[in-house]
Amino acid sequence: MPSRFLTDRIARRVINLLGVSALLILTLIVVFIVREGLPAFSQIGFFNFLFGSTWRPSNGEYGIWTMVLGSAAVTVGTLVLVIPLSLGCAILLSEIAPQRIRYWLRLAIDTLVGIPSVLFGLVGIAILVPIIRSLFGGSGYSIATAILVLTIMVLPTVVSITEDSLHSLPYSYKEASLAMGATHWQTIWHVMIPAARSGIGAAIAMGVGRAVGETMAMIMVIGNSPIIPNSLFGQARTLTGNIAVEIMYATGLHESALFATGVILLILIMIIDSVAFILARKGKSNG
Repeated sequence: MPSRFLTDRIARRVINLLGVSALLILTLIVVFIVREGLPAFSQIGFFNFLFGSTWRPSNGEYGIWTMVLGSAAVTVGTLVLVIPLSLGCAILLSEIAPQRIRYWLRLAIDTLVGIPSVLFGLVGIAILVPIIRSLFGGSGYSIATAILVLTIMVLPTVVSITEDSLHSLPYSYKEASLAMGATHWQTIWHVMIPAARSGIGAAIAMGVGRAVGETMAMIMVIGNSPIIPNSLFGQARTLTGNIAVEIMYATGLHESALFATGVILLILIMIIDSVAFILARKGKSNG
């Protein structure tokens, strides 16, 4: 008996230690990035850095507004596609599809989640870039190509969380709606989706976080030109792509400016994750 209590105490302390270690590692990462980025903020100025429209390190010009717009364009375009597709797929999996089809669809979704992003980039270069080039002209490396690639990458995550949100609803919601004469589709649209809106919102927020933070696939298909996007079929550069492309040879103020870009990106990701956490907690409390 005493040995069992001793084991429980040891296990509890080990878990607490691991949790504190994870928090400490995250804190050290944040402190390091902020420390390295402070020289850029102090020399360039926060607002000049954030809203400057010219990124030309060779001339001492460090403005990331073009990359902010590039990231925003890709993220918004991805959401326009992901929200209806993920909602429809989640409804199909949870309410409509036969059991055998559900199995194969879930297997496909789980497989997509585990595929490295560089492979999505290769598919984009090999298939999507030539299609965009032939249909709309230009090089094919564009915001539209990046949106399509990112949609395929983000979709499985949003579908899984949305489906879990629908499954977690009490079955009495569905029974009460059907008992009052509503059709199956009316029950899904007017009862289940509104009841699961917090979980669906959290899924979308997680998808936004994934879209903002994606790097490798975006570098491969978006064109990486630090210019203000003028159309869906023009080239652009994202915040993450800017860091990945130039960090290997950057020095001095240039390197600090890339770390400052990481600070801006970190702030955006923290805001998005906070929204997802709040929505998830709200959904649990409503449940």
